Amino acid sequence: MFVALHRLRPAACPTPDTTRTSGSVRGYLSQENEQRCRGLLEASTRRYRQEAVSAAVLVALCSVGGYPALLYTLRSSTLTDQHKGDVSFPGGKRDSTDQDVIATALRETQEELGLHLGAESIWGVMRPLPSGRRGLTVAPVLANLGPLESVCLSPNPQEVEDVFTLPLAHLLQAQNQAYTHFRHQGRYSHTLPIFLSGRYRVWGLTAIITDLTLALLAPTAYRRRTCPPSTR
Repeated sequence: MFVALHRLRPAACPTPDTTRTSGSVRGYLSQENEQRCRGLLEASTRRYRQEAVSAAVLVALCSVGGYPALLYTLRSSTLTDQHKGDVSFPGGKRDSTDQDVIATALRETQEELGLHLGAESIWGVMRPLPSGRRGLTVAPVLANLGPLESVCLSPNPQEVEDVFTLPLAHLLQAQNQAYTHFRHQGRYSHTLPIFLSGRYRVWGLTAIITDLTLALLAPTAYRRRTCPPSTR
């Protein structure tokens, strides 16, 4: 099953074999589930919205062919930082002119994808996570773009090499989930998730944020097997 949105092509809709409960899958973007998630994120949004984090990313929910999905970018291989060529969510470093982490995520998304989003699209701010280098922290901002067919994207080729989506039904399947176990000084240290998508692999901080997002959206269908790093 081809699940990625390469060059802005619509992702393949899940097949009947992989969506026996397609009604519940579609329900992840329902108004009821949105209100539930907004409620769960209310406290963290109040706490972290004004947080002096290093960067913010937009965890962009959308629907493709009526099926819920997450939108990812492939960072340009011509960038000079260590994350060039990686799968990521749109986002970047906080600017001194940004009012809060939501403003950072929206500004960076506009710069990368030419996408203008209003405040009504934002569901909330998730707990900031360490980026794994130099003590930097990244705040995930959850938003819903709506039907991707109605969204006009203009990726900045200097920053973005590709844009694609992964259906939640695909991400929720155990065969598309993997884990990397880390050791430190000869002893088990921690485990981080990986999500497999055929052409691209979602790993690192993007996989951690995906893991936390699935747990928020689908608590009965997704069981987390990792404990992400914490800054608190």
